Amino acid sequence: MSDTHSSPDNEKAFQVDTASAERASNKDNYTSSSSPPPPFALHRQLKNRHVAMISIGGVIGTGLFLGTASALMNGGPLGLLLGYMFIGTICYCVMISIGEMISYLPIAGAELSAAATIINFWQPGVNNAAWITVCLVVAVGINMSGVGVYGEAEFIFASIKVVTIVGLIILGIILDLGGGPSHDRIGFRYWKNPGPFVQFDGISGMKGRFLGWSRVVTQAAFSYAGTEVVALAAAEAKNPRRNLPKAICRVYARILLFYIGGTFIIGLLVPSNNPLLNLNSNNASASPFVIAINQAGIRALPSVINAALLTSAWSAASSDLYIASRGLYGLAAAGNAPKIFLRTSRSGLPYVAVVTCAAFSLLSYMAVSTSSGMVFTWFSSMCATAGLTTWFGIGVVYLRFRKGYLAQGYKTADLPFSSRLQPYAAWWAIGASLVTLLVGSSLFANGAD
Repeated sequence: MSDTHSSPDNEKAFQVDTASAERASNKDNYTSSSSPPPPFALHRQLKNRHVAMISIGGVIGTGLFLGTASALMNGGPLGLLLGYMFIGTICYCVMISIGEMISYLPIAGAELSAAATIINFWQPGVNNAAWITVCLVVAVGINMSGVGVYGEAEFIFASIKVVTIVGLIILGIILDLGGGPSHDRIGFRYWKNPGPFVQFDGISGMKGRFLGWSRVVTQAAFSYAGTEVVALAAAEAKNPRRNLPKAICRVYARILLFYIGGTFIIGLLVPSNNPLLNLNSNNASASPFVIAINQAGIRALPSVINAALLTSAWSAASSDLYIASRGLYGLAAAGNAPKIFLRTSRSGLPYVAVVTCAAFSLLSYMAVSTSSGMVFTWFSSMCATAGLTTWFGIGVVYLRFRKGYLAQGYKTADLPFSSRLQPYAAWWAIGASLVTLLVGSSLFANGAD
């Protein structure tokens, strides 16, 4: 699908207006033995293994482990699978668009309520404020410790998530084929009864199925949101022109394995009419995977799996704070935000941006007076809208980048990373994101919640 090219020493470069781009380009080969970077600059401390695992961790989040519950309930097993496949194509097109831009110019440019829902699996009587505070302290603490600590933490969290999802997919196949304690061979039973699609809100016919699928697409957009975290890591990655293309080239394989494989297994194991899938209810379970394991009669494993899912929520919260703070830093570097957000510590931590973005995480305390599952649903809808808007913008920016690059007389084959699918992939990302946004907004306007 994609080609990766090494960047020659005398590679051509067109003019970039922002001073931050020049500083970042000059620091591409920065090492610990080099002279220190200039003031108000991020440090390149993320190693190849950090970048690789950050890209994986960005794909696997609470949207897959927890958000698929409401998606299955609204769309049915086939609607769930098709919805995640549709958004997966947009995500891949966005990533290869990002890949061409950041490999050439590697410059800066809700999960807490989910954690509360997961922890309530064990301690439903404890006030959500306690769990939110614990998770908030962990996420902020990791980000305030510097990008090196964030990279190591994300490496560990992503490793746990990979082992967890691969293990769950394998376990799901075993349970579906009758390898569980009850030896009940499920097969495609739940695709027949209650059926492959759900008639959303009792609306009959094709309209009801389409509305249900539309809700799946909205939830899937939240699940995939954050995959672009590897792009924001470009300004702090060592040898970005070499390491970032490697991470991006493998995105499509991770989408197929983790999301398409995971949602397919969930649709086989859990019926769409299971009441525990309703995250707005007071008896919501932690995850469709946990529901399936409980149905199979495996008693001890759900708590172990839920513990692994909790690390996913921590990782997602930490990554979201990283994305927000580096995005704010990038805006300031380009002159589109107050320069105070450019302030960094000696270790390269943009502490003003981190603290400012962390303040917004206090919104997660809304889960104290309302069901944490309901708050998670609210936040996931907002994040899906923001994510789709971001993807639309990335597609537009890529097309302008490509036009400017070609106007200088250069070829895309000269880029450190290029894809044969461009520019069609960018156009697909723009069109599909816009359609999904319009469908989601029409559902919201009509109160189809």
